[in-house]
Amino acid sequence: MATVILVRHGRSTANATGVLAGRLPGVKLDQHGHEQAAATAARLAGVRVAAVVTSPLERCKQTARTIAGAQPTRLELGTERKLSECDYGEWQGRAIKDLAKEPLWKVVQAQPSAATFPGGESMRAMQDRAVEAVRRHDRRVEEEHGPGAVWVAVSHGDVIKAILADALGTHLDLFQRIHVDPASVSIVRYTEARPYVLGTNTSAGDLSWLTPPAPAAPKRRRRKSDDDAVVGGGSGPTPAG
Repeated sequence: MATVILVRHGRSTANATGVLAGRLPGVKLDQHGHEQAAATAARLAGVRVAAVVTSPLERCKQTARTIAGAQPTRLELGTERKLSECDYGEWQGRAIKDLAKEPLWKVVQAQPSAATFPGGESMRAMQDRAVEAVRRHDRRVEEEHGPGAVWVAVSHGDVIKAILADALGTHLDLFQRIHVDPASVSIVRYTEARPYVLGTNTSAGDLSWLTPPAPAAPKRRRRKSDDDAVVGGGSGPTPAG
């Protein structure tokens, strides 16, 4: 079972000015966004990260480079276009306060599965391609680095919310109930039985527990019950070290 850490990019210049950036070029982290990315990188420095995969947009690549740079071993960044921001079409570049007056805004809030942005993509299509990408990379990381491997995917707010909704078994129409702040960390572990959501929208706290302890005995054969949820809640992760 690999574990994916979903990181939203730090605050961008568009976030700070209330503009929907979408896929516009040249949108980068502002000073506070760089500080947020550095704080998240410090949280992840104690986690043995096997891979970092990022949206191709610059604000995500900046965040991903900061995270990779805090790791004790050198990591090459992978780029995944399916983790890119939703294609907001004619909405991108416009002020949020103006978009909130559009009839489509209410659809995005109440029934996002029915929302298609003019000249852009639907929110359903955005969720489908993002979930496919995360699950595909998760399988690859586990095949290359073994069960217990941890990797990072750096993406965007709506994209991460859509991935979390899928992992929670929540309909896309309810995904606005999920909050994902800039540079926040959310954690999903996919298993044969189901995904497990280990954390959402966290901005502080130790994450070293995500690094599995070294095996003390020969690897045993995997049992079907290993992916089951523990009745009563279980004992939690084993502390690192």
